[in-house]
Amino acid sequence: MWALISDIHSNYEALLAVADDIEKHNVEKVICLGDIVGYGPNPCECVDLVMDCDVAILGNHDQGALFDPEGFNSGAERAIFWTRTQLENARDPMAEARWEFLGDRPRMHKEGNRLFVHGSARNPLNEYVFPEDIYNPNKMEKIFLLVDQYCFQGHTHVPGIFTQSLQFLSPADVNYRYRLDQQKTLVNVGSVGQPRDNDPRACYVLLDDDSVIFRRVEYDVQTTRSKIHAIADLDKYLGDRLLDGR
Repeated sequence: MWALISDIHSNYEALLAVADDIEKHNVEKVICLGDIVGYGPNPCECVDLVMDCDVAILGNHDQGALFDPEGFNSGAERAIFWTRTQLENARDPMAEARWEFLGDRPRMHKEGNRLFVHGSARNPLNEYVFPEDIYNPNKMEKIFLLVDQYCFQGHTHVPGIFTQSLQFLSPADVNYRYRLDQQKTLVNVGSVGQPRDNDPRACYVLLDDDSVIFRRVEYDVQTTRSKIHAIADLDKYLGDRLLDGR
């Protein structure tokens, strides 16, 4: 069994809760699909935990911290510049190791018929694939052409299954378990630290042979929110929206 996590966004409380949940299962490998940092108050602590993952790929916020953020709204941009100051703390003995770790992240990872990206198979770093894209067959067909069989992704913070017949199935639609049936399939694993499907619980996926199992995990949202409110460079809404998962 593998655990697939994504979009942690410096939310240490959510990441710890997910890590505890992973420990309850017979997980052999943990894969992180990017965006370890951004938005939240604990970038260094989250990078330290993800460094223990078996595989971790680059997210657009991770790249924004390494270089200059592109296409970010003002709140996200302010957060990423603040994040950079935390990662650059010369007095922290782990600072250099964190920078090297982030800088070494690949943009995709492939094992057999399974492709792992942050955004999409077409643009691993930046392309969003939203549920409503099932009504854009031209976009979806081009993405599916680049997928051998299964693609696991994050970025939108909205978990669910995309079928090649252009259906989107939310975790609730499939009772939180979906059997991969050899047909080309895209799986969004959801967000650990910034859920946006109106469910504030952290989300990740367990991959057991050909079964995708969506896990929702309660965590101390109020603590993360309070930390964000206490940092002047992080907009308060970044904490407030955690309460509703939006």
